[in-house]
Amino acid sequence: MKQILGIGNALVDVMTMINDDSILGKFTLPKGSMQLVDKAKSEMVKSETVKFNRSLASGGSAANTIHGLAMLGVKTGFIGSIGKDELGDFFENDMKNAGIKTMLSRRNSVTGTAVTLISPDSERTFATHLGAAVELEATDLDPEDFNGYDILYLEGYLIFNKSLVETSCQIAKEKKMKIALDLASYNVVESRLDDFKEIVEKYVDIVFANEEEARSFTGMGTEDALNSISQFCEVAVIKVGSEGSWIKRGDKIIKVGPHPVNCKDTTGAGDLYASGFLYGYSKNFDLEKCGLLGSLTAGKVIEIVGARMDEDRWDEIKKNIDKFI
Repeated sequence: MKQILGIGNALVDVMTMINDDSILGKFTLPKGSMQLVDKAKSEMVKSETVKFNRSLASGGSAANTIHGLAMLGVKTGFIGSIGKDELGDFFENDMKNAGIKTMLSRRNSVTGTAVTLISPDSERTFATHLGAAVELEATDLDPEDFNGYDILYLEGYLIFNKSLVETSCQIAKEKKMKIALDLASYNVVESRLDDFKEIVEKYVDIVFANEEEARSFTGMGTEDALNSISQFCEVAVIKVGSEGSWIKRGDKIIKVGPHPVNCKDTTGAGDLYASGFLYGYSKNFDLEKCGLLGSLTAGKVIEIVGARMDEDRWDEIKKNIDKFI
C-alpha cells in the first residue's frame, strides 16, 4: 500500500450548531463559504456563539483527510505549524493518537482555529483564524521528511502561500511522488485563480473539487468543468453532493452514486471523500471503486457532527470496504 503525506493548515475546529443563519449575516459570513478572519473577529464569533452546543477537534482540510486515511490503516504523515499552547498540544496529540507521523513547527502565535457554524439545514460556514498555521514557510520544509511517501496531498487553502505550495510540489516531484490537490473553497479559488491554474498545470496529478469550486476554476458547468480540468491532470474528481461524484481519467468518465445516509452535518464530507478515494488509489483499485469508497467515507461522516468519527463507525466503514474488495 502506498504511503501518503499531507501538508495543510493545522487548526482546531470549534464545531458550533447554530439555531438560524442570523449570526452569519451579523458577521458578514456568506453561507457555505470559508472566510479568513483576524484574531479579534474570531474571538467575537466564539463569544457570540458560546450559548450554542459546541465541540473541539483537530482539523484543517488536509489534516482531516490524513486522519481519515490513518484510521483506514494507511501509513501517513502530516506537516503543519501550531502554537506553543494548549490547543497546539491538543492538535498534535489527536493526530498522533491516530497513528500519524507529525512534523509540526511550533510558533509563538496562537494555534489556528476554524469556527464551524452549522446551520439547521446542515450547511456549514467557516470563520477561520489561521494563527500559527499560516506561518509555515517553504524554508521549513525538509526534503528528508518526504522520504518513504508515495503521494503528497495538499489542501487548496495553502495557495495563499504560493511559495510553500510550489516548493512542496517540487520536492515531491523530485521524490517521484504523485500529487493530489483539493481546491478547498469556491471563494479561495476565485481569489487565487491564476496561481491555482499554474500549480495544477505544472505539478498536480489528482484534482478534487466540488461543483462550485469547479465552476470557479473553469467558468463551466459540471460536465464541461470535468473535461476541462482533466486536460491538466491524470485524474479529475468533481463531487456533486447528494448526487455522488464524477471522475475522469483520459477519455474515461465514471459517475459514482452517493452512499445512502441521514445527513446531520456536512462538515468534513469533501475531506473524507478524499480519504476514501485515496485509500482506494493507494491500493491500486480501479477508479470506480475509489469513488465508491469516497462516497462511503463522506456519507458516514455527514451522519455525525464534525469530521471525527469514532472507532465503531470506522469499524463499520472497514466492513463495507471488505465488501468492495
